[in-house]
Amino acid sequence: VTFGTGRKKFVAVDHVNFEIYRGETFSLVGESGSGKTTIGRAITRINPTTAGEILYKGRRINGKIPKSLDLEVIKGCQMIFQDPYSSLNPRMTVRKLLEEPLITHFRLSQDALNERVLWISGAVGISPEQLDRYPHQFSGGQRQRVGIARALIMNPKLIIADECISALDVSIQAQVVNLMKDIQQETGTAYLFIAHDLSMVKYIS
Repeated sequence: VTFGTGRKKFVAVDHVNFEIYRGETFSLVGESGSGKTTIGRAITRINPTTAGEILYKGRRINGKIPKSLDLEVIKGCQMIFQDPYSSLNPRMTVRKLLEEPLITHFRLSQDALNERVLWISGAVGISPEQLDRYPHQFSGGQRQRVGIARALIMNPKLIIADECISALDVSIQAQVVNLMKDIQQETGTAYLFIAHDLSMVKYIS
């Protein structure tokens, strides 16, 4: 992955090779600025790649791909961003933020939609009364819980978790990590866990 052009061009990520299997948690650890987030954003097709291959279930997903495969990647690969404030639409309530991907990609009844939203929000520590609030009405840690819930609610095959618990209190960190592990056991979800906390990496990987 490179950024810029001409003399300002620089290589952000080069010669990276790893595989993540179904139900596995693969941790990526490195110094700030080493390209960890760039790798996660490349897998989810946010950052385009200039060389190499990214394979999802045996099919190349970087570069130009069919629309049907692009939709499969969107549904199957979700990212929990490090900065929840910039990744949440400030004009949408938490309820709408959680409902939107389900409405877009799944045909659910209103009852099933409500049940799913209440389950995932409760699991990350968001009360029903908070669902009709906007992102700016939450603390940084609370917004991060919303971002985590939004990724988990899709039941994806792969979740890229980019420093997703660093802004949370220790008690909530354990709650969220245990939730991620429970979902992994139930669904076989794989995680690319980007972090700098080696004790948490050792626990979850």
